[in-house]
Amino acid sequence: MKNFALIGAAGYIAPRHMRSIKDLGHNLVVAYDINDSVGIIDSISPGSEFFTEFERFLEFAYKAKRNPATRLDYVSICSPNYLHYSHIAAGLRLGCDVICEKPLVPTPELMDELALIEQETGKRVYNILQLRHHDAILKLREKVVAAPTNAKFDVELTYITSRGKWYMESWKGSSRKSFGVATNIGVHFYDMLHFLFGNLQRNIVHHSGKHKAAGYLEYERARVRWFLSIDADDLPAHVRGKKTTYRNIDIGGEQLEFSEGFAELHTTSYQEILAGRGYGLREARHCIETVNVIRTAPVVKGDLNEVHPFLAGLGN
Repeated sequence: MKNFALIGAAGYIAPRHMRSIKDLGHNLVVAYDINDSVGIIDSISPGSEFFTEFERFLEFAYKAKRNPATRLDYVSICSPNYLHYSHIAAGLRLGCDVICEKPLVPTPELMDELALIEQETGKRVYNILQLRHHDAILKLREKVVAAPTNAKFDVELTYITSRGKWYMESWKGSSRKSFGVATNIGVHFYDMLHFLFGNLQRNIVHHSGKHKAAGYLEYERARVRWFLSIDADDLPAHVRGKKTTYRNIDIGGEQLEFSEGFAELHTTSYQEILAGRGYGLREARHCIETVNVIRTAPVVKGDLNEVHPFLAGLGN
């Protein structure tokens, strides 16, 4: 049984980490968040210590190191994106391996810094890249591998997840804290595309705004037109009023259905990490490089064949 700490316990994704730790028979020793709305802990791990000051959390963790039975083995991080680097570094320096949500950090340079801290501490960072464990994605990867090596798939990625006015008032609405909509809601898709189609060859941005982004990516095995949005007005007519989210990946005219099967993916990710097969800095680097370019590249008017139809329909 391993001892875990959780940073960012009041966040949306934190309960998935809590349940994964519990379901796999491990112990959530301590949790930390500046927000004290963490009553969900009572139904998952009611005996966990909890702190709202980081200094008190660190002091607890340092004292726990004195006893092999109580010392922390892992720190799981679900804090806001802009705090990931600092919290990862702190976890490594506590003598723990670290499991962190996406995006790991905003830039390749910070990836390099984490690699140095791994070397200094002898501990490792793991990223939750759960789409790599989804059955539909794994089956598609087999199809790509089986296809002629000179074949490129034409892919259209559309992801619209409606967010209310609260979003822009929260840390997620600040580009300094969330690193923008493409990074915040899209980084796992870019990892998935790399996992499926190989290395990235071109990265063109056609639109970049607070509520939506769009562009064109060309991989070794695919040409991808992508559109991401948190604006409910972008929902297709057949979905609007019925659902708040539209997720669609079209591959050569075939629809990839993967709206189901997400419930257990965090637990699968934890299983793989604890078995020594987790995804670390090397695997996460590609999607971080991709979103870093998307954030910083100039917006250009794209070739009609490379512009996503949703963006073209908006007159961009």
